[in-house]
Amino acid sequence: MYFAALLARTEDGWEASDTELDDVETLSDLADLAREASPDEDTVLVLIEQEDAWFGVVRVDGEDDPRIYVSDAAAAARSSYGEILLTDELLGREPGDDDADLDALDLDGTEDGEPETFDADAADTADGPAGEAVPHGPVGDGGLLEDLGIDAKELRGLKGDALNTIADALGAADVLEAVR
Repeated sequence: MYFAALLARTEDGWEASDTELDDVETLSDLADLAREASPDEDTVLVLIEQEDAWFGVVRVDGEDDPRIYVSDAAAAARSSYGEILLTDELLGREPGDDDADLDALDLDGTEDGEPETFDADAADTADGPAGEAVPHGPVGDGGLLEDLGIDAKELRGLKGDALNTIADALGAADVLEAVR
């Protein structure tokens, strides 16, 4: 089960809204959704969690590029919402790294002898689709909440009810709980 909410900082404090991510397909779509929550270009946090498996925080400040933190990339890679957050840049890959170099391929199996066998079970593992290496553990900008009172070490140490812990540190626990 997933939970997703937007926390928008306003002059009067934090405002929370429950959000549906069904129409969100890319990080850009998610950033646009966050920007709509704050017409004054204030800070907006997108909080996403899948039970106790993983959580993600996306910070959008006006038109700046979104900053992302994911608590467990391997767990998030198995989730359609997690895949939105796990961009090539976040995972330290060049865009398109998953595209093979056609010149290096043995297309007919004759250049090097016997064709290699394909293990379908190994191709789509917890490490991500098509065997792409996705690190176990946190990825992203651990310092995205430092100016709000949560340093990188504290963020990496969050387990269980992480989103409520974050909201509590921001002084937004009541507004987040109201949309849960």
